[in-house]
Amino acid sequence: MGVTYVKEVMSPEELLAEYPLPEAHKKLKDQKDAEITKVFTGESDKFLVIIGPCSADNEDSVCDYINRLAKVQEKVSDKIIIIPRIYTNKPRTTGEGYKGIVHQPDPEKAPDLLEGLIAMRKMHLRSIAETHLFAADEMLYPENWPYIADILSYVAVGARSVEDQQHRLTISGIDIPCGMKNPTSGTLSIMLNSCTAAQGSHTFMYRGWEVKTDGNPLAHTILRGAVNKHDQSMPNYHYEDLQLLLEMYDQWGLKNPACIIDANHANSNKKYYEQPRIISEVLHSRSVSNDIKNLVKGVMVESYIEPGNQTIHDHVYGKSITDPCLGWAESEKLIYDIAEKL
Repeated sequence: MGVTYVKEVMSPEELLAEYPLPEAHKKLKDQKDAEITKVFTGESDKFLVIIGPCSADNEDSVCDYINRLAKVQEKVSDKIIIIPRIYTNKPRTTGEGYKGIVHQPDPEKAPDLLEGLIAMRKMHLRSIAETHLFAADEMLYPENWPYIADILSYVAVGARSVEDQQHRLTISGIDIPCGMKNPTSGTLSIMLNSCTAAQGSHTFMYRGWEVKTDGNPLAHTILRGAVNKHDQSMPNYHYEDLQLLLEMYDQWGLKNPACIIDANHANSNKKYYEQPRIISEVLHSRSVSNDIKNLVKGVMVESYIEPGNQTIHDHVYGKSITDPCLGWAESEKLIYDIAEKL
């Protein structure tokens, strides 16, 4: 048999019992979730900035970063809602490389999924306790959702997962905003079909149970650029792209039409320093079209303390060990610039 059962990990119920979210923080999360939901339903005109490291690889530096974000949030709270990225699962195109803290709580040691689940949960709880900000994460493995269902305020489904049936159906049972990225091919209909599935009610097999979901009306699109057959990056954040998405939203008839612009990945050709320029153009498009303003609810930014990236063995504090990120100085300036232009 090609699979070796290494060891049994704890259940979500056991992990949540051992590392619970305090009642006071549950109430804060309810308030934050309601505030974010109003952005997607159109009841609030605040702008979302979903920002943070490509992968949350170190508890101390990640929490340091989010503490910095919290101080900025206080100054822009009239216009912006900051959602920190605590991305604990890292998709790998070839299957090789660091797969996130859930796999390797120590990036230089062998995978340990049990310790990884604990490290993930402890990092989230510490961030919440210190900042009262509730994070975003990517749903890479749908079966992992119950381990963090009570602590996230935003979920993204990546470009390589957006066509997967289990991802779509699992999102249909979640009650917070969930962004569906366009696939690497860039085909917008695939992304919108994914939103349609996520907004619907379904019955399916999940973690050994037959389950029925209510549908998630807050499922929406994320434009992250595409790659053509020549492996060239093709951005899709321009005015014309947003107009096309608007037209397609009208055809699909989805609830709460909304879009987040991912300023990195194929939109920037992975040139992380281009993110402020891209966001500036998106804000300009919103300023000249009320329809686009109502559609584009926020941006997604890859950012950390130090700019760029490094190898796992370099040990530069607060520097990405996966995709290159915008540094803190540029990120702080970017958030203030966004607030000024809104």
